[in-house]
Amino acid sequence: MKHKTPKILIVEDDAFLLSIYERRFVMDGFEVLTVKDGETALSLAPKSLPDCVLLDILLPKLDGMTVLERLKRDITTQNIPVLLLTNLGQKTDRAKGMALGAADYMIKAHFRPSEVVKRVREIIGLE
Repeated sequence: MKHKTPKILIVEDDAFLLSIYERRFVMDGFEVLTVKDGETALSLAPKSLPDCVLLDILLPKLDGMTVLERLKRDITTQNIPVLLLTNLGQKTDRAKGMALGAADYMIKAHFRPSEVVKRVREIIGLE
């Protein structure tokens, strides 16, 4: 039986971090789509229907919380798990993200890319 290649949309405005996460997910067998701002993420997600969205909060054009809220409001994208990956470590930020429907909230500085990949695999049911 052939398994579908998992697809992830990474939304990150830091080019260096974006390339690190993109390489790590590709090495782990994912199809990877990348965008650098919230507006592009909102236009791409309904067309590409990724298995998961890895979403930074501090983004140009539209912040990650707004993107998350709109993804969860749209019938086309509302069931796509969103993992917030950010440097915002305040409990209020985490609480807001989870209340808006995030599958999880991870602080970039606290996790290696391999740990983020593992968490995404858990969220989409591959582990």
